[in-house]
Amino acid sequence: MKNVKVLGPGCANCKATHKLVEEVARAKGVEIALEKVEDIAQIMTYGILSTPGVVIDGQVVHAGGIPDRKKVEGWFA
Repeated sequence: MKNVKVLGPGCANCKATHKLVEEVARAKGVEIALEKVEDIAQIMTYGILSTPGVVIDGQVVHAGGIPDRKKVEGWFA
């Protein structure tokens, strides 16, 4: 199981990214533990300056804007 965190203050792009990650993982049959992190202090610990950010198993894989669906699919290949 992959631990996935979507980092962001709750903006529309953050919500869309959360939904996209959830949809792609479900479509690919990948079990994930998906968490939404909205606390700015906690987000800053990952060193990203623009949100939304995506962290998989402790590794930042995306920052800034909604990721492309193909990029998200690659995370769960």
